[in-house]
Amino acid sequence: MALMVVKPAQRSTGIAMDRPLPNKRTNYLPMVFGALALIGAIAAIAALLPRGLSVTEGELRIATVQQGLFRDDVLVRATAAPLHTVMLDALETGRVEDVVVRDGTVVNKGDLLFRLSNPQLRLNLVARQADRTQQVSNLSNMRVAMETSQSDHERRVLDLTFAVAQARRLHARYVSLRDSGYISASMFEDSEDKLNQQEQALTAENTRFAIEMHIKRDAVRQMQQAIAQLDSGLQVVSESIQALAVRAPMGGRLTGFQLQVGEIVEPKQHIGRIDDPDRFKLLADVDEFYLGRVSSGERGRATADGHEYDVVVSRVFPQVTEGRFSVELLFTGEAPAEMSPGESVETRVALGRTTPALILPNDAYLNDTGGTWVFAVARDGKRAERRNIRIGRRNNSQIEVIGGLAAGARVIVSSYSAFGKAKRLQIAR
Repeated sequence: MALMVVKPAQRSTGIAMDRPLPNKRTNYLPMVFGALALIGAIAAIAALLPRGLSVTEGELRIATVQQGLFRDDVLVRATAAPLHTVMLDALETGRVEDVVVRDGTVVNKGDLLFRLSNPQLRLNLVARQADRTQQVSNLSNMRVAMETSQSDHERRVLDLTFAVAQARRLHARYVSLRDSGYISASMFEDSEDKLNQQEQALTAENTRFAIEMHIKRDAVRQMQQAIAQLDSGLQVVSESIQALAVRAPMGGRLTGFQLQVGEIVEPKQHIGRIDDPDRFKLLADVDEFYLGRVSSGERGRATADGHEYDVVVSRVFPQVTEGRFSVELLFTGEAPAEMSPGESVETRVALGRTTPALILPNDAYLNDTGGTWVFAVARDGKRAERRNIRIGRRNNSQIEVIGGLAAGARVIVSSYSAFGKAKRLQIAR
């Protein structure tokens, strides 16, 4: 039988697995060089890219700030209008029966223009005439009644006065007889009562007649007033009938007159107008920027047919419509020999004296910035940046610069609408 020899187990120490490792060092140089190369590339690209919005020089208008003379005036395009105009409006309703003149005719004051017919007005006139006749007849009857009452009163007064006189004489005799004792006391008292009665009757008659005449005179006065009112109404109706024959209220040229026979005309209907053919005024619309500076009495010059004429602002209409207000100008001396309504006239209105100032052109950029900032062009002409400025007066071609720019500075004066909110521009040639 074979015997197995068992060897005791050996403890594992791990020494056989431990091996020396090589010593490794991190090399950062390639990373540094790579980062520097990337930064350099970015800087090179940034240097090549334009700074700000790129624009083409040919699309811009550039002006230079100059020291010059500022003309404190405003240039407007005025329109010629007749100095005096009378509007023709219908006062009565009627049918056109006859048209005597035509549009464009020169008429004199009082010339017949057209006739209307209105049967209702004539019926109204007849009715008022009948009412007046009736009232006049009533007034006449009342006056006859007053005369009759006056006659009756005078007759009664005569009778009563005679009765009073008789009673007074009888009573006087009874006084002497009573003193002599020939009549009794009762007879004397009867005589005295009779005298008092007759005197009271006379007084009552006068009082009654005075009251009666006061009432009748008041009635006559009221009737006279009624007749006067009827006369006024008749006058109005008569004038209305006369107005059916429409005449020119002034001499001049008839304009906008297009009535036709048979046409019905209504009250307040505009029929046309009469213009003064020889004298004209000018009407102009002015930017609201000048509203506080234009006033009546300002002088100006109007250019027509190659000649200049002195004008003066006669009226200012301060109502602003679509950013503009209106002014009226009159010729102060010689006026153009021939003008037509609606003719355009270039007019320059002086607002102050011509004075030295820093000047920029009045151009489209003002509409975009309101004159608070501009794009100032660099010396090399390749860049432009926003610059805040302050402006003073301005006219149609100039603005006065009072801050933010010096003489010689170059400014983009064309429209800024295409630049959006850009603060810098890169100008490409």
